[in-house]
Amino acid sequence: MAIEFSQRIARIPAYPVAGGYAQEEPLVRLASNESPYPPLEAVREAIQRALGTLNRYPDPSNSLLRQTLSDRYGVPRSRIAIGNGSCDILLAAGEALLEPGAELVYAWPSFSVYPHLAAASGARAVTVALDSHERHDLPAMLREITVATRLVLVCNPNNPTSTALPLADIAGFLAEVPRHACVVLDEAYCEFNLLEDPDASLALLDHHPNLILLRTFSKVHGLCGLRVGFALCGSEELPQALDRVRQPFFCNALAQAAAVEALAHQDAVIERVTRTVAERISVGERLAALGLHVADSQANFCWVALGEQHDEQEVTRGLRERGVLVRGGSALGSSTPALRVTYGLPEENTRFLDALAEVLQPATTH
Repeated sequence: MAIEFSQRIARIPAYPVAGGYAQEEPLVRLASNESPYPPLEAVREAIQRALGTLNRYPDPSNSLLRQTLSDRYGVPRSRIAIGNGSCDILLAAGEALLEPGAELVYAWPSFSVYPHLAAASGARAVTVALDSHERHDLPAMLREITVATRLVLVCNPNNPTSTALPLADIAGFLAEVPRHACVVLDEAYCEFNLLEDPDASLALLDHHPNLILLRTFSKVHGLCGLRVGFALCGSEELPQALDRVRQPFFCNALAQAAAVEALAHQDAVIERVTRTVAERISVGERLAALGLHVADSQANFCWVALGEQHDEQEVTRGLRERGVLVRGGSALGSSTPALRVTYGLPEENTRFLDALAEVLQPATTH
Protein backbone atom coordinates (compact mmCIF):
# COMPACT_ATOMS: atom_id res chain seq x y z
CA MET A 1 0.00 0.00 0.00
CA ALA A 2 1.43 3.38 -1.01
CA ILE A 3 2.04 6.20 1.44
CA GLU A 4 -0.98 8.49 1.60
CA PHE A 5 -0.17 12.20 1.75
CA SER A 6 -2.48 15.00 2.82
CA GLN A 7 -4.63 16.57 0.11
CA ARG A 8 -2.83 19.88 0.41
CA ILE A 9 0.39 18.34 -0.95
CA ALA A 10 -1.32 17.95 -4.31
CA ARG A 11 -2.54 21.57 -4.16
CA ILE A 12 0.82 23.19 -3.43
CA PRO A 13 2.69 24.11 -6.63
CA ALA A 14 6.40 23.42 -6.91
CA TYR A 15 8.47 26.57 -6.49
CA PRO A 16 10.14 27.40 -9.86
CA VAL A 17 13.75 27.09 -8.75
CA ALA A 18 16.42 28.48 -11.08
CA GLY A 19 18.91 25.97 -12.46
CA GLY A 20 22.66 26.07 -12.83
CA TYR A 21 23.76 25.89 -9.20
CA ALA A 22 25.38 22.49 -9.59
CA GLN A 23 27.30 23.42 -12.73
CA GLU A 24 31.03 23.94 -12.28
CA GLU A 25 31.86 25.86 -15.45
CA PRO A 26 31.79 29.68 -15.25
CA LEU A 27 28.29 31.02 -15.76
CA VAL A 28 26.68 34.42 -15.80
CA ARG A 29 23.94 33.96 -13.20
CA LEU A 30 21.18 36.46 -13.88
CA ALA A 31 18.24 34.22 -13.01
CA SER A 32 17.58 34.68 -9.28
CA ASN A 33 17.74 38.41 -8.50
CA GLU A 34 20.85 37.88 -6.40
CA SER A 35 23.35 40.65 -5.77
CA PRO A 36 26.50 40.38 -7.89
CA TYR A 37 28.41 41.87 -4.95
CA PRO A 38 29.61 39.59 -2.12
CA PRO A 39 29.06 40.45 1.55
CA LEU A 40 31.17 43.34 2.82
CA GLU A 41 34.45 42.51 4.51
CA ALA A 42 33.08 43.70 7.86
CA VAL A 43 30.10 41.36 7.44
CA ARG A 44 32.39 38.43 6.63
CA GLU A 45 34.42 39.23 9.75
CA ALA A 46 31.24 39.22 11.85
CA ILE A 47 30.37 35.80 10.43
CA GLN A 48 33.87 34.57 11.23
CA ARG A 49 33.55 35.71 14.84
CA ALA A 50 30.23 33.90 15.18
CA LEU A 51 31.66 30.58 13.97
CA GLY A 52 32.99 29.80 17.44
CA THR A 53 29.47 29.83 18.89
CA LEU A 54 27.97 27.21 16.60
CA ASN A 55 27.91 24.61 19.35
CA ARG A 56 25.10 26.69 20.87
CA TYR A 57 21.61 27.39 19.57
CA PRO A 58 21.05 30.83 18.06
CA ASP A 59 19.20 33.44 20.07
CA PRO A 60 15.57 32.27 19.65
CA SER A 61 14.23 35.81 20.16
CA ASN A 62 16.64 37.41 17.69
CA SER A 63 16.94 40.16 20.29
CA LEU A 64 20.05 41.97 19.05
CA LEU A 65 18.91 41.92 15.43
CA ARG A 66 15.43 43.15 16.33
CA GLN A 67 16.91 45.94 18.47
CA THR A 68 19.29 46.96 15.70
CA LEU A 69 16.41 47.02 13.23
CA SER A 70 14.37 49.03 15.72
CA ASP A 71 17.17 51.59 16.00
CA ARG A 72 17.51 51.73 12.21
CA TYR A 73 13.82 52.05 11.29
CA GLY A 74 12.23 53.57 14.40
CA VAL A 75 9.79 50.69 14.84
CA PRO A 76 9.46 49.17 18.34
CA ARG A 77 11.24 45.81 18.57
CA SER A 78 7.98 44.26 19.79
CA ARG A 79 6.55 44.97 16.32
CA ILE A 80 9.42 43.36 14.39
CA ALA A 81 9.46 39.76 13.21
CA ILE A 82 12.53 37.95 11.89
CA GLY A 83 12.48 35.07 9.42
CA ASN A 84 14.58 32.53 7.56
CA GLY A 85 14.32 34.84 4.57
CA SER A 86 11.18 36.82 3.80
CA CYS A 87 9.57 33.65 2.40
CA ASP A 88 9.53 32.19 5.90
CA ILE A 89 7.53 35.17 7.13
CA LEU A 90 5.13 34.96 4.18
CA LEU A 91 4.45 31.29 4.80
CA ALA A 92 3.99 32.00 8.51
CA ALA A 93 1.46 34.72 7.65
CA GLY A 94 -0.48 32.17 5.62
CA GLU A 95 -0.35 29.70 8.48
CA ALA A 96 -1.45 32.29 11.04
CA LEU A 97 -4.20 33.99 9.04
CA LEU A 98 -5.61 31.58 6.48
CA GLU A 99 -7.89 28.53 6.74
CA PRO A 100 -10.69 26.94 4.70
CA GLY A 101 -13.35 29.57 4.02
CA ALA A 102 -10.90 32.47 4.18
CA GLU A 103 -9.69 34.39 1.13
CA LEU A 104 -6.31 35.65 -0.03
CA VAL A 105 -6.01 38.46 -2.62
CA TYR A 106 -2.91 39.17 -4.69
CA ALA A 107 -1.88 40.36 -8.14
CA TRP A 108 -0.62 38.01 -10.82
CA PRO A 109 2.03 37.56 -12.10
CA SER A 110 3.76 38.27 -8.83
CA PHE A 111 6.07 36.48 -6.39
CA SER A 112 5.97 32.71 -6.98
CA VAL A 113 5.55 31.87 -3.28
CA TYR A 114 2.16 33.59 -3.04
CA PRO A 115 0.16 30.66 -4.49
CA HIS A 116 1.59 28.40 -1.78
CA LEU A 117 -0.23 30.29 0.98
CA ALA A 118 -3.77 29.49 -0.11
CA ALA A 119 -2.88 26.00 -1.33
CA ALA A 120 -1.33 25.02 2.00
CA SER A 121 -4.14 26.47 4.12
CA GLY A 122 -7.17 25.54 2.03
CA ALA A 123 -8.13 29.19 1.67
CA ARG A 124 -9.46 30.61 -1.60
CA ALA A 125 -6.92 32.48 -3.72
CA VAL A 126 -8.25 35.51 -5.60
CA THR A 127 -5.80 36.71 -8.24
CA VAL A 128 -6.03 40.07 -10.00
CA ALA A 129 -4.35 40.76 -13.35
CA LEU A 130 -1.70 43.45 -13.59
CA ASP A 131 -2.54 46.62 -15.50
CA SER A 132 -1.30 47.44 -19.00
CA HIS A 133 1.97 48.76 -17.55
CA GLU A 134 2.72 45.50 -15.67
CA ARG A 135 1.85 47.12 -12.33
CA HIS A 136 -0.60 46.21 -9.57
CA ASP A 137 -4.17 47.26 -10.36
CA LEU A 138 -5.05 48.43 -6.86
CA PRO A 139 -8.65 49.53 -7.61
CA ALA A 140 -9.34 46.07 -9.07
CA MET A 141 -7.79 44.44 -6.01
CA LEU A 142 -9.97 46.55 -3.72
CA ARG A 143 -13.07 45.32 -5.52
CA GLU A 144 -12.09 41.72 -4.69
CA ILE A 145 -11.80 42.25 -0.93
CA THR A 146 -14.75 40.80 0.98
CA VAL A 147 -15.65 39.96 4.57
CA ALA A 148 -13.87 36.64 4.00
CA THR A 149 -10.57 38.26 3.00
CA ARG A 150 -7.92 37.65 5.64
CA LEU A 151 -4.75 38.50 3.73
CA VAL A 152 -3.83 40.87 0.89
CA LEU A 153 -0.40 40.79 -0.74
CA VAL A 154 1.10 43.76 -2.58
CA CYS A 155 4.57 43.32 -4.05
CA ASN A 156 6.17 46.74 -4.58
CA PRO A 157 8.41 46.69 -6.62
CA ASN A 158 6.73 43.69 -8.15
CA ASN A 159 8.55 40.44 -8.80
CA PRO A 160 8.76 39.37 -11.63
CA THR A 161 7.75 42.49 -13.58
CA SER A 162 10.11 44.95 -11.77
CA THR A 163 7.51 47.72 -11.70
CA ALA A 164 6.52 49.87 -8.73
CA LEU A 165 3.63 52.09 -7.72
CA PRO A 166 3.99 55.50 -6.05
CA LEU A 167 3.58 55.49 -2.29
CA ALA A 168 0.55 57.78 -2.59
CA ASP A 169 -1.25 55.01 -4.49
CA ILE A 170 -0.33 52.47 -1.81
CA ALA A 171 -1.48 54.83 0.96
CA GLY A 172 -4.80 55.42 -0.78
CA PHE A 173 -5.28 51.68 -1.18
CA LEU A 174 -4.55 50.99 2.50
CA ALA A 175 -7.05 53.65 3.54
CA GLU A 176 -9.78 51.65 1.77
CA VAL A 177 -8.82 48.16 2.97
CA PRO A 178 -11.00 47.08 5.91
CA ARG A 179 -9.12 46.49 9.16
CA HIS A 180 -10.07 42.81 9.33
CA ALA A 181 -7.75 42.10 6.37
CA CYS A 182 -4.01 42.00 6.94
CA VAL A 183 -1.97 43.66 4.17
CA VAL A 184 1.57 42.49 3.48
CA LEU A 185 3.47 45.11 1.52
CA ASP A 186 6.31 43.01 0.14
CA GLU A 187 9.26 45.38 -0.25
CA ALA A 188 12.09 42.94 -0.94
CA TYR A 189 13.48 45.30 -3.60
CA CYS A 190 12.53 48.65 -2.06
CA GLU A 191 16.11 49.94 -1.85
CA PHE A 192 16.29 49.96 -5.66
CA ASN A 193 13.01 51.89 -6.03
CA LEU A 194 13.78 55.50 -6.94
CA LEU A 195 10.16 56.68 -7.04
CA GLU A 196 10.67 57.87 -3.45
CA ASP A 197 12.73 57.29 -0.33
CA PRO A 198 12.61 53.57 0.57
CA ASP A 199 11.91 54.54 4.18
CA ALA A 200 8.86 56.63 3.28
CA SER A 201 6.53 53.65 3.67
CA LEU A 202 7.43 53.38 7.37
CA ALA A 203 4.97 56.18 8.16
CA LEU A 204 2.12 53.93 7.03
CA LEU A 205 2.66 51.66 10.03
CA ASP A 206 1.45 54.38 12.43
CA HIS A 207 -1.95 54.46 10.71
CA HIS A 208 -2.53 50.80 9.83
CA PRO A 209 -2.26 48.16 12.59
CA ASN A 210 -3.15 45.55 9.94
CA LEU A 211 -0.02 46.33 7.85
CA ILE A 212 3.22 44.37 7.48
CA LEU A 213 6.22 45.80 5.63
CA LEU A 214 8.19 42.77 4.46
CA ARG A 215 11.91 43.20 3.73
CA THR A 216 15.03 41.10 3.32
CA PHE A 217 18.81 41.07 3.61
CA SER A 218 19.06 38.78 0.58
CA LYS A 219 19.04 41.44 -2.12
CA VAL A 220 20.83 44.73 -1.59
CA HIS A 221 22.90 43.36 1.32
CA GLY A 222 24.00 40.31 -0.67
CA LEU A 223 23.09 37.72 1.97
CA CYS A 224 20.98 35.30 -0.08
CA GLY A 225 23.05 32.36 1.16
CA LEU A 226 22.25 33.03 4.82
CA ARG A 227 18.48 33.57 4.47
CA VAL A 228 17.38 36.36 6.79
CA GLY A 229 14.32 38.55 6.31
CA PHE A 230 12.27 40.78 8.58
CA ALA A 231 8.81 42.26 8.95
CA LEU A 232 8.00 45.68 10.34
CA CYS A 233 4.47 45.43 11.69
CA GLY A 234 1.70 47.83 12.55
CA SER A 235 0.81 45.98 15.75
CA GLU A 236 2.44 43.69 18.32
CA GLU A 237 -0.13 40.96 17.67
CA LEU A 238 1.20 40.28 14.18
CA PRO A 239 4.78 39.19 15.07
CA GLN A 240 3.43 37.25 18.04
CA ALA A 241 1.15 35.25 15.74
CA LEU A 242 3.91 34.71 13.18
CA ASP A 243 6.28 33.34 15.80
CA ARG A 244 3.66 31.03 17.27
CA VAL A 245 3.24 29.00 14.07
CA ARG A 246 6.95 28.49 13.36
CA GLN A 247 9.63 26.18 14.63
CA PRO A 248 12.05 27.63 17.21
CA PHE A 249 15.48 28.86 16.11
CA PHE A 250 14.28 29.76 12.61
CA CYS A 251 17.08 32.29 12.04
CA ASN A 252 20.58 30.86 12.40
CA ALA A 253 23.40 32.46 14.38
CA LEU A 254 25.52 33.39 11.37
CA ALA A 255 22.56 35.07 9.67
CA GLN A 256 21.82 37.11 12.77
CA ALA A 257 25.44 38.23 13.13
CA ALA A 258 25.73 39.13 9.45
CA ALA A 259 22.47 41.08 9.38
CA VAL A 260 23.36 43.11 12.48
CA GLU A 261 26.70 44.10 10.94
CA ALA A 262 25.17 44.80 7.52
CA LEU A 263 22.86 47.40 9.05
CA ALA A 264 25.90 49.43 10.12
CA HIS A 265 26.93 50.05 6.51
CA GLN A 266 24.18 52.09 4.88
CA ASP A 267 26.80 53.92 2.82
CA ALA A 268 27.60 50.63 1.08
CA VAL A 269 23.90 50.11 0.38
CA ILE A 270 23.71 53.48 -1.36
CA GLU A 271 26.83 52.70 -3.38
CA ARG A 272 25.47 49.33 -4.52
CA VAL A 273 22.12 50.83 -5.46
CA THR A 274 23.89 53.53 -7.47
CA ARG A 275 25.88 50.91 -9.40
CA THR A 276 22.77 48.84 -10.02
CA VAL A 277 20.75 51.79 -11.27
CA ALA A 278 23.56 52.71 -13.66
CA GLU A 279 23.42 49.18 -15.09
CA ARG A 280 19.62 49.33 -15.13
CA ILE A 281 19.73 52.37 -17.40
CA SER A 282 22.47 50.96 -19.62
CA VAL A 283 20.89 47.52 -20.03
CA GLY A 284 17.48 49.04 -20.70
CA GLU A 285 18.86 51.21 -23.49
CA ARG A 286 20.68 48.28 -25.11
CA LEU A 287 17.62 46.02 -24.89
CA ALA A 288 15.53 48.73 -26.53
CA ALA A 289 18.13 48.91 -29.30
CA LEU A 290 17.43 45.22 -29.93
CA GLY A 291 13.79 46.09 -30.49
CA LEU A 292 12.57 44.67 -27.17
CA HIS A 293 10.10 46.26 -24.77
CA VAL A 294 11.32 46.55 -21.18
CA ALA A 295 9.00 47.33 -18.27
CA ASP A 296 9.83 50.41 -16.18
CA SER A 297 12.12 48.76 -13.67
CA GLN A 298 12.45 49.96 -10.09
CA ALA A 299 14.27 46.81 -8.99
CA ASN A 300 17.60 45.03 -9.48
CA PHE A 301 16.17 43.12 -12.44
CA CYS A 302 14.19 43.79 -15.59
CA TRP A 303 11.15 42.28 -17.28
CA VAL A 304 11.63 41.92 -21.02
CA ALA A 305 8.75 41.23 -23.41
CA LEU A 306 10.01 39.02 -26.22
CA GLY A 307 7.01 39.40 -28.48
CA GLU A 308 5.20 36.57 -30.21
CA GLN A 309 7.92 36.34 -32.87
CA HIS A 310 10.35 34.80 -30.36
CA ASP A 311 10.03 31.44 -28.64
CA GLU A 312 10.74 31.91 -24.94
CA GLN A 313 12.16 28.43 -24.40
CA GLU A 314 14.42 28.70 -27.41
CA VAL A 315 15.73 32.06 -26.20
CA THR A 316 16.47 30.84 -22.67
CA ARG A 317 18.04 27.68 -24.04
CA GLY A 318 20.19 29.67 -26.45
CA LEU A 319 21.38 31.91 -23.64
CA ARG A 320 22.14 28.92 -21.42
CA GLU A 321 24.19 27.34 -24.21
CA ARG A 322 26.21 30.56 -24.25
CA GLY A 323 26.76 30.42 -20.48
CA VAL A 324 24.07 32.91 -19.41
CA LEU A 325 21.24 31.97 -17.04
CA VAL A 326 18.02 34.00 -17.00
CA ARG A 327 14.41 33.16 -16.10
CA GLY A 328 11.67 32.53 -18.61
CA GLY A 329 8.48 34.43 -17.89
CA SER A 330 6.19 31.41 -18.32
CA ALA A 331 7.64 29.79 -15.18
CA LEU A 332 6.84 33.00 -13.30
CA GLY A 333 3.21 33.31 -14.36
CA SER A 334 3.45 35.22 -17.64
CA SER A 335 0.99 34.33 -20.38
CA THR A 336 3.18 35.90 -23.08
CA PRO A 337 6.87 35.28 -23.93
CA ALA A 338 9.11 37.18 -21.53
CA LEU A 339 12.40 37.11 -19.65
CA ARG A 340 13.27 38.18 -16.13
CA VAL A 341 16.91 39.22 -16.05
CA THR A 342 18.89 40.28 -12.97
CA TYR A 343 21.35 43.14 -13.39
CA GLY A 344 24.85 41.79 -12.85
CA LEU A 345 28.30 43.31 -13.06
CA PRO A 346 28.94 45.42 -16.19
CA GLU A 347 30.92 42.63 -17.85
CA GLU A 348 28.17 40.11 -17.06
CA ASN A 349 25.51 42.36 -18.52
CA THR A 350 27.56 42.83 -21.67
CA ARG A 351 27.96 39.07 -22.02
CA PHE A 352 24.19 38.64 -21.64
CA LEU A 353 23.38 41.30 -24.23
CA ASP A 354 25.88 39.95 -26.74
CA ALA A 355 24.50 36.44 -26.27
CA LEU A 356 20.91 37.67 -26.56
CA ALA A 357 21.70 39.48 -29.80
CA GLU A 358 23.10 36.24 -31.22
CA VAL A 359 20.08 34.23 -30.10
CA LEU A 360 17.56 36.71 -31.50
CA GLN A 361 19.38 37.23 -34.81
CA PRO A 362 17.84 34.27 -36.68
CA ALA A 363 14.33 35.50 -35.88
CA THR A 364 15.06 39.11 -36.75
CA THR A 365 16.74 38.44 -40.08
CA HIS A 366 13.83 36.59 -41.71
